[in-house]
Order: sequence, then structure tokens, then C-alpha cells
Amino acid sequence: MGVREHLLNGPLGFGAAPLGNMFRNIPDAEAAATVDAAWSEGTRYFDTAPFYGGGLSEIRLGKELSKHKRDKYRLSSKVGRIILDEVVDSAQTFGEKGTLFKHGHQNKIVYDYTEKGAMQSIEDSLKRMGVDSLDFVWIHDIARDFHGDEWLAQFEIAHHGAMVALTKLRDQKVIKAWGLGVNRVEPCEETIEMTETHPDAFLLAGRYTLLDHELALQRLMPACEARKVDIVVGGPYSSGVLAGGAHFEYAPASPEILAKVKRIKALCEQYKIPIKAAALHFSLAHPASAAVIPGASKPERIAEDHAALKTVVPDDFWHDLRKHGLVSPAAPLPIDNQ
Repeated sequence: MGVREHLLNGPLGFGAAPLGNMFRNIPDAEAAATVDAAWSEGTRYFDTAPFYGGGLSEIRLGKELSKHKRDKYRLSSKVGRIILDEVVDSAQTFGEKGTLFKHGHQNKIVYDYTEKGAMQSIEDSLKRMGVDSLDFVWIHDIARDFHGDEWLAQFEIAHHGAMVALTKLRDQKVIKAWGLGVNRVEPCEETIEMTETHPDAFLLAGRYTLLDHELALQRLMPACEARKVDIVVGGPYSSGVLAGGAHFEYAPASPEILAKVKRIKALCEQYKIPIKAAALHFSLAHPASAAVIPGASKPERIAEDHAALKTVVPDDFWHDLRKHGLVSPAAPLPIDNQ
């Protein structure tokens, strides 16, 4: 069982990382209005994590979702980090993401991929959100971008710890599915080979987008398709650069990336479609893709996302995208599924 069969009201979900004050200090009212807008537009899958603003994202999301019955939406969070009561004086640095949540809560954050740590993390998340259950649970950031050369050692801790805990919870039907929530394909490739602790899905952020998909296509996406392990595509706008922003991989985009975005935008303008439509439809075109969860911190962005998914993209756009070498020749496109 993956996540696909458990989704409600379509594949478009809501990534709640921005609600943790990612990049900027977001007023509570704006955060609340964004979640309300997502619900009003029909979103019924919400993803968050303790890491997002030191618990701030979970608190804000839980407060707004408390207006709705728990069985009317799907909710996922993550394990691998524990948020302590201790407050630190300066912004904490996390791997390649630096001080991404420097505007969030300043509670000390520690890694813990053990079985006990995973159970503690889930318990804490339920309290912060004021809910009694999670549907999907992801093991968060167990990869080189956060742990450097130590990532395989941390992965082994998770293998014999968090993965065991989540497998038990799934088998007991406490949760519907589990997997990794990462920005890199390598840990997913390691995990999909496992048999005793076999994942249901992966939340893969930034690695199956219009701008970055070639590595995922080599092994991971075909393996997921073959083994019916679903991919939830996080960060389909590549940290915002595909949606009018200036960030790629959570940092200022390079001239090369900006040049490629410019070419894609020009093609979108030629066919009179929003670039968001191209991004979402591309990420969902692979048979392994079950859902896509763009993040947002402004209500109007939610309406754009839903309009983008409903946009009919002309077949010739996809032919031209492929012809101009703007996507990998191996990437499935919507025209291939007709």
C-alpha cells in the first residue's frame, strides 16, 4: 500500500514548510489565511515537520485544521529530529540549508533516528497539532545534504531504529504509510532495496522537477514504478524559481538556472500557459508520482496552484519542451500517457 489510494480530492497537496517562517517572518494571520485558502480550494493533504520553524509550522497547521473533522483530510509529518524546550541564543545551522528557519522558533533541535526517538517525535507532533493520528510519516533528511560523510552512519541508525518503529505502526494500522522525506535520491535507492522494513512511498523534494530530474530518472523512478512505491513530489517549483522566485535549492539561483527558467518561461508564454502548470503537470506525469505538494505562505498562491493543475496544456508544448532539450529524453510527459 502506498499513499495514492489514501488521498482525498486529487493529487495536489500543501507543503507547510513556509508556515515555519522559511525565508521570512510570516504573520500568524497570513499563515492561517493560507491554510484556510488551501482548504477552500479543495486541498485535503497537508504535510509538515517538526523541523519547520522548530515546531511553528505544526502548531499553525494544527490550529487551522482543528476546524475540520480529522477523517476529512490526510496529514503527514516527519521523524528524525526532536524539538527541545531549551531555547538557543543564535540561529541554528543545518547542513546545506544553513539558517533556513532563522525566523522560526529558536528551540534547540537535535537529531534522533532511533526507534525511541521516532516514537517521541510522533507523540510531540500530535501534541503540537492537537490531533490523535498521522496518516503518513516520513524519516526526515537522512542524507548527505544534512549529515555530510556521516549520512550513511545516520542512515544505519534509522534502518535499525525509525524504520522498525514505522513498520510496526503501519502493520498495526496506526499509520497508513511510511517512507523517507529527503532532498536526495541516494537514501531512497538504499531504502527501496530493503525487505523487512519496506517503505510505502517517498517524499522526494526538488529531485523530480522541470529543472532537476535526470538523476531520479536513472534508477529511482523506474524502481518505484516497478515496486509500486509512490513518489510524493515536494518542491515542484524548485524552491520558488519556477514560480517567480529567486531561490533554487533554498539558495539564490545561479545564472545557469535562471537562463534555463527563462527559456521554459518563453515557451510557456508562447503557448499562453502559466509556468506553474508546466511544473505541476510534468512532476505528476511519471507513473510513480502519486502527489505533488508545493509550499505556500500567501493565500493567493494556493489559487494559482489549483488553477495551474486545472490548466489544459497543449500537446505541442510538451513536444517543443522535449525538442528544445529542456527535459530529459527519458522523462515521461503527459502526452506519453494518452
